[in-house]
Amino acid sequence: MPKLKTSSAAAKRFKKTGTGKLKRMKAYKSHILTKKSAKRKRNLRKATITDATNVKNMKKILPYL
Repeated sequence: MPKLKTSSAAAKRFKKTGTGKLKRMKAYKSHILTKKSAKRKRNLRKATITDATNVKNMKKILPYL
């Protein structure tokens, strides 16, 4: 079986948790921050778990993560 290439872009954006799930950061935190509430911006700081519908494709581009 040949080696597989890891997507270097995805490797920078996703981490694996102790239980094997994929962790990611939330979107919409980079610009137009004045109209967003403090509560919303605070919630966007936290990491979250990648949705189960995307995990199969993520495992393909991150074979060794």
